[in-house]
Amino acid sequence: MSEAYESALRESIDDGSAFWLKAAAAIDWMTPPRTGYDITEGWFPGGTLNTCHNCVDRHVAAGRGDQPAIVYDSPVTGTVHAYSYKDLLVEVGQVAAMLVRLGVGKGDRVVIYMPMVPETLFAMLACARLGAIHSVVFGGFAPLELAKRIDDARPAVLLSASCGIEGNRTIAYKPLVDEALSLASHEPGAVVVLQRPQVPAALSGEEQHDWYALHEAAAKDPVPPCAELAAGDPLYILYTSGTTGVPKGVVRDNGGHAVALAWSMGAIYDIAAGDTFWAASDVGWVVGHSYITYAPLLIGATTVLFEGKPVGTPDPGTFWRTIVRHEVKTFFSAPTAIRAIRKEDPEGRYIREIGTGKLRAIFLAGERADPDTIHWLEAQTGLPVIDHWWQTELGWPAIATCFGLGDTRRLPGSAGFPVPGSNFAVLDEAGHELPAGASGAVCIREPLPPGAFRTLWRNHDGYAKNFAAYPGHYETGDAGHIDADGFVHIMGRTDDIINVAGHRLSTGQMEQIVARQDGVAECAVVGAADPVKGMTPVAFAVLRAGAGDSDEIAARIVAAVRGELGAVAALKRVLIVPGLPKTRSGKILRNTLRKILDNEEFATPATIEDPAVLDAIREMTVTA
Repeated sequence: MSEAYESALRESIDDGSAFWLKAAAAIDWMTPPRTGYDITEGWFPGGTLNTCHNCVDRHVAAGRGDQPAIVYDSPVTGTVHAYSYKDLLVEVGQVAAMLVRLGVGKGDRVVIYMPMVPETLFAMLACARLGAIHSVVFGGFAPLELAKRIDDARPAVLLSASCGIEGNRTIAYKPLVDEALSLASHEPGAVVVLQRPQVPAALSGEEQHDWYALHEAAAKDPVPPCAELAAGDPLYILYTSGTTGVPKGVVRDNGGHAVALAWSMGAIYDIAAGDTFWAASDVGWVVGHSYITYAPLLIGATTVLFEGKPVGTPDPGTFWRTIVRHEVKTFFSAPTAIRAIRKEDPEGRYIREIGTGKLRAIFLAGERADPDTIHWLEAQTGLPVIDHWWQTELGWPAIATCFGLGDTRRLPGSAGFPVPGSNFAVLDEAGHELPAGASGAVCIREPLPPGAFRTLWRNHDGYAKNFAAYPGHYETGDAGHIDADGFVHIMGRTDDIINVAGHRLSTGQMEQIVARQDGVAECAVVGAADPVKGMTPVAFAVLRAGAGDSDEIAARIVAAVRGELGAVAALKRVLIVPGLPKTRSGKILRNTLRKILDNEEFATPATIEDPAVLDAIREMTVTA
């Protein structure tokens, strides 16, 4: 147990206002905040700042301008390029000047629909510099989904690129943008397209601009100053899926976001100024916002911007080469990526040949990390592998092993302990707190820590619903429990707790058992409707190459679940499938699997990575 962690947790709960006001000293304020927290005004009332200044300008002013700020590594284009903090200041200033030419100012929205290229980060920081509110949409997202976001955010400008590169294929963005604009009722004042040589785009109309031409035209314009913003002013809008099909625009403020992320880099990830940090995510997701763009730059670290895949660009060794090449100290990835590497390199040959360089720890998040994957990665790398948990709404980790505070306790299957600032409770349906080990709704007591959302864009009523079921608590929507040692276990969404003949069972717990079976690369367990028992669990398993007889493995899975959970688990059906349906961020579409099993109508989710997987599974369920 770490005394530093225990002390920080206690202080953050006993007097969160004082704790976070002390942490706020790491940020350059134009006007210091009056206090840490006010129940009406939120975090750091009275304080003013600029996030871009804190990410870029102040490091150059402090004499650290020659240090690498961004390392762009693109195995799909064969490009590796480092930008110093001085370089970054020039690039961001010039993009900000471009936006000013297009009339963008404080409070305006800018939609960024771009791939994993440095210009995407320049654009985000340029918006922050001007006080404009950026809304990054995952590049290649379906036109209808982009149109929904355009209509909700109502941007003054849309920034895009001619194409993105997904593995070994290119995706033309401009036709998707044109279709989205034809579907949207709101019309941005300008569209700017970054031309990439792989797929050039044709521009039409006065409102469409070539990025490089506009960049050159603005080269002699003065660099716009950093706008002074209140701590509670919006930095960005990030859309996440809503249960009604309407995207929810999570609003992130400037002050709480800067303080929380800066604190988290040292306390959780053990990263300081000058260190290299790599989050292998996409800037279209919250991980990319928080830990590719903002957090590393806030503290003066070096961030790796990677345009590639864990396998196929060119092989399962690409992550390890990137880590060694750039002397990465802490690495952050998704369990899906590690499972993909394991499937292609089960013996860890690439890891042994390439090594892990100066890497000290690996963090996993974005989905539940099964213990089998954690054990495999620790065995192959000899490094601590730390699962941790958070959400788009929260903006940064709420459950983790705070490695930077000296805590090394880990329990595969658990996401760790509450991060200072997050006060957890597990509640039953009546709102009563449950004892250790009992499963219920995982909630966080108010106030949420700095950096968490305080509203949804143009939908404050929707925001309030997150606190309605359990007054005084934020309902995470996840089910789980806290064990006797204080480890928090997130077992899946609340509706993934299935009721089998009156018994509440966790499909996440069953997934742990399935994932441990020899030959299983990935799995998902969902509840299917049953006329007698209400629901019964069904397992979907993807096998590793050369795993053996499918029927034998399916029988072994059934026996293992029955052996560990008893006959009450009632798992009798196992489908061996070629792949699992996932979003581009790696989350398994369990609700869609459930609808297939129950013969319900469903729309193919806009975020799906490979729609063909659904067709294959649907065919199997019909014939099974």
